[in-house]
Amino acid sequence: MEISEDPEFCSMIDRLRDEIENDTGEVPAAFTELAATDDPEELHRVLTAPGQPLWAREIAAYTLGVAGDPRAFEALVLLLNHRDPERCVTAAHALVRLGDPRTARAAAALATNELRVAYALLPVRLLAELRAPESVPALITVLERRLRADDPHWRVGLACVEGLGVLGDPRARPALEAALPHPRLGAEAVRSLHRLDPAG
Repeated sequence: MEISEDPEFCSMIDRLRDEIENDTGEVPAAFTELAATDDPEELHRVLTAPGQPLWAREIAAYTLGVAGDPRAFEALVLLLNHRDPERCVTAAHALVRLGDPRTARAAAALATNELRVAYALLPVRLLAELRAPESVPALITVLERRLRADDPHWRVGLACVEGLGVLGDPRARPALEAALPHPRLGAEAVRSLHRLDPAG
């Protein structure tokens, strides 16, 4: 698929154009040029040159990532942990397509960093999608920290419950059973427990 036909790329470009217009009132010509290029060397130059705006780095990292260029990895991981959830979604999408073997370890580190738990939702979802060896242990760790009924980050816990159900690993049973009494997690924990591999 051409990058210009990628729905996630088109959505990102529309979002960034709106951000620029809201901020400065005018979209620079460099934006249109960068959005139209697939030259990996030009994209890498934009990604590493000092003083580049965030929108330029995001376009370059995404385009390189979906093309399978490992030079995008570090920038995409930084975007995965951004305070803006839409940037995290875009970065996760590109990281899956990049297929870098370091991705699961980085996502697990982000998801389990309690100081950044407010931004852990997309790393948690990415771990479930990757189905990597790091996925189940990391999701269990994060879920066990989210079991207080008054935990403000219950959506992260819910994503862990859902992800553990998708992964179907019996190692998740104790954590999922511990989530059953939780007012926001319990119903999904029941569903996830039913999905665990009985042969495990």
